[in-house]
Amino acid sequence: MPEITVDTPNGPFALTEADGVLIACGWRSGGSDRTPLLQEAAAQVRAYHDGALRTFDLPWRAPGSAFQQAACAYIASIPFGDTVTYAEMAKALNVSAQAAGKGCGGNPLPLVVPCHRVLGSNGLGGFSGTGGIETKVWLLRHEGAAGLLI
Repeated sequence: MPEITVDTPNGPFALTEADGVLIACGWRSGGSDRTPLLQEAAAQVRAYHDGALRTFDLPWRAPGSAFQQAACAYIASIPFGDTVTYAEMAKALNVSAQAAGKGCGGNPLPLVVPCHRVLGSNGLGGFSGTGGIETKVWLLRHEGAAGLLI
């Protein structure tokens, strides 16, 4: 599958394409393919980190169960700089907070589908991306949600 790697403040970030849509991304080294979609995705990741982009406009698909797809669609609807709790996500999807957490943890497209915007009721909650909580904190600060971290 075609893949491109972008340098970010949090380390290399690989984006993977299949059938004309993004299907995975994350903080790791990957390929250097230059399909039109991957070039646009790389440009949008750079623009996000430069502060020039708030919403990714890329075709993507979350492989997995119907629940995982619904969880990713919900997460993708959370605006830049906003946050929700696992409990709020659970209520919206009519599942338990634990199931909502698993939906976040199973997100194959972190950053593009911004699971860092989902928090615990009494803290940050987890983050499955490389760098863990430190990366989540960086992303929240970058989006102006730093008030939540004080």
